[in-house]
Amino acid sequence: MAETPLLEIEDLAVHFRLPVPLAERAMGRKPKVLKAVDGVSFAIGKGVTLAVVGESGCGKSTVARLIAGLYRPTRGRVAIDGHDVTAARDRTRALRRRLTMIFQDPQASLNPRWRVRDIIAEPIKAFGIAGDGQETGRRVDGLLEQVGLAAADGEKYPHEFSGGQRQRISIARALASQPDLILCDEPTSALDVSVQAQILNLMRDLQDDLGLTYLFISHDLAVVNHMSDRIAVMYLGRFVEVADAAALFAAPQHPYTRLLLETIPDLGMTGRDREAVAGEVPSPIDPPGGCAFHPRCPHANERCRTERPELRTAAGSAAVACHAAEEGRLPPAPAGGAADG
Repeated sequence: MAETPLLEIEDLAVHFRLPVPLAERAMGRKPKVLKAVDGVSFAIGKGVTLAVVGESGCGKSTVARLIAGLYRPTRGRVAIDGHDVTAARDRTRALRRRLTMIFQDPQASLNPRWRVRDIIAEPIKAFGIAGDGQETGRRVDGLLEQVGLAAADGEKYPHEFSGGQRQRISIARALASQPDLILCDEPTSALDVSVQAQILNLMRDLQDDLGLTYLFISHDLAVVNHMSDRIAVMYLGRFVEVADAAALFAAPQHPYTRLLLETIPDLGMTGRDREAVAGEVPSPIDPPGGCAFHPRCPHANERCRTERPELRTAAGSAAVACHAAEEGRLPPAPAGGAADG
């Protein structure tokens, strides 16, 4: 029998009702609905990194927050090792301990009034991992050293560290509960490029040493290429392509994925023509009919404008939601594209 995935997501969605001003409410205007995430399904095996990529506002971070329980889903199912944790009553301590999150801005996610030692010790105490205060202290010291800091740094406050060091503290706090799955919400986007590389390499080393599973949220395709085993491309609350990282970078199937990959610098300076991403992301409050990408797609036809495509299996373990790809109307993917960058 195949191994049960560590994380399974089925038809996950969250819709937010927008408030209506009092004057317009008196005129009978009904509230509009923002479909931040509108039915995504995926699974992540143990020790694997799945990256979710897309432009700002597409719903990437909302997916992570739904899995973490920070938002209540409108519909769908979240399961860890086959145990449904969607409902609040089912989020037992044992299951919550197995899942943690690293946020985008370490300065905002660390309590400025607490010493670093107390920040890292909080999940250890909350889940009863250590027997006493001395053991908690030893665990905190070990976690600080594991992420490249000194045990003495535990006596300092977050403002005494650089951005990269604060993110190391966030990683140590995430490891404190001994999780299996870490939700990484753009963990390096607020850092300088040189510091980004250090943090990413640290995360990969920790994954190898501890067998961690990552859901990695990012808009930076170069970072995703370095970190991920599989990639899900998201557009307006839905996945449009899911594939192994190497296959997606070598031969992207969806027009949106191809346009995203065109934004990666061509370090090989091949001189080939590039096509920039045209237009703007439509409003999720009033999305286009049919395929949501059709107003920006150079290959759209009448079917694309009227019928919404579903995610269907393509080559190998890939899946794509595109009528043009299904009908063979797309030209071959550019040779030697993003993977060279």
